[in-house]
Amino acid sequence: MPEPSGYTYGTDEAARSPVSLAELDELRGSVGLTSEDEHYLRMAADVLSPQAEAMVDTWRGLIAEQPHLAACSAHPDGRPNPEYSAASKPRFAQWIIDVCTRPYDQAWLDYQQEIGIRHTRTAKNRTDDADAPDHIPLRHLLAFTAPLILTTKPFLEGHGHSPDQVERMYAAWAKPVVLHVTLWARAYTPPANW
Repeated sequence: MPEPSGYTYGTDEAARSPVSLAELDELRGSVGLTSEDEHYLRMAADVLSPQAEAMVDTWRGLIAEQPHLAACSAHPDGRPNPEYSAASKPRFAQWIIDVCTRPYDQAWLDYQQEIGIRHTRTAKNRTDDADAPDHIPLRHLLAFTAPLILTTKPFLEGHGHSPDQVERMYAAWAKPVVLHVTLWARAYTPPANW
């Protein structure tokens, strides 16, 4: 499967993170991300990867139900923007796979900064040359973390894993999602406040 358009993970086109690897280790400790979680994330990757687009559809459905969220990817005049949604969907699906499979190294850290920037006035719409509002408010980015986590459990169920394994995959998913969003928030905040 080819990489999505605009997916600059591990390239010189991705932003350079101002967060150090030592700070990343502290954050991993703060969310309680362990090597056991990483094992269950790899297990979750086998289950979630084939369903990544369906997960994005679920999240986009929730976004569409909330006018203030839907406005972030609509045309500036509020009309739906299916071209922008179609262009960004493969990267959103790739993000699900990355959550489960990518190592926590400098390339990973840099791409989290890139994703964060792409939600702000600095680079929103740049990747797809989209006609959409130029900023997603941080409050919405943070608040939507709950649906990103809570709607994932049904996608983990029914694939031959025990209830305990499903719970462990689900817990393992929640921790890096919070870690990702925490790092995206760095693009919004002054260094002294982050």
